Amino acid sequence: MNLRKAVLKSFNSGNYTATIQFTGSYKVYLEGIAVARNLPAVEMALDRKVAVVFFDNHNPKEAVVIAVYT
Repeated sequence: MNLRKAVLKSFNSGNYTATIQFTGSYKVYLEGIAVARNLPAVEMALDRKVAVVFFDNHNPKEAVVIAVYT
């Protein structure tokens, strides 16, 4: 399990997924990352900092956005 910091680039409230950009990386974007349902959609504003847990470091589909912070 790995915890990473990222920036929210887009949020789909219909299926609760996000596109994120790793902090410090200008080229790496991950799309379709699951967002924890306990996070209110109103908090998912663009360019907010997010915490992402990777359960499998080699499979980004196994990642979940678990927190939003400033």
